[in-house]
Amino acid sequence: MSVNDEEAWAEALAGKGHALGEVFDRHRARLYRHSRGLAPSWSDADAVVAVTFLEAWRKRNDIRFIDGSMLPWLLRTATFTASNLTRASRRYRAALRRLPAGEVQPDHAEQFGDGEAVTALKGLSSIDQEVLTLCVLEGVSAEDAARIMSVRVGTIKSRLSRAKARLRGTINESTTALRPEGVIDDAL
Repeated sequence: MSVNDEEAWAEALAGKGHALGEVFDRHRARLYRHSRGLAPSWSDADAVVAVTFLEAWRKRNDIRFIDGSMLPWLLRTATFTASNLTRASRRYRAALRRLPAGEVQPDHAEQFGDGEAVTALKGLSSIDQEVLTLCVLEGVSAEDAARIMSVRVGTIKSRLSRAKARLRGTINESTTALRPEGVIDDAL
């Protein structure tokens, strides 16, 4: 036996959550169709429905029922909510138009250069790249790198030392003019 909105709302006010859900389910689709034509965009219609039911709960003791139905009150509230949203959207667009046109900044993500360190690393042999990547970039210990590369620990340590020296030399050649005096690169 289905109860009318007024009875369901009284149950909701008494703390029965299912009654509020019943009212929501009963009118949600109708409010969405109504809001779709009034809201600035179709996606805003969802917001109008949500705010309408929030207002219903906020003003739960002031809702007027007509023949036991809450729908007229909900439709009127949705109309006001959509109007407020449209007005706010219009003010926002107008405020954006009043802003001075900014200088277009390039998107750093669209820069395709690898950078000096990556370019220098790519210039090394594949063995040097592998040992530097494992030990320096990934932080793998010399012992673990030796197991990964199937060589002795001493071999990894000597390869790592030589690879760091080669990388340091390559970077120093390309950045000598840019580096302030007295700066020492401890990472390599």
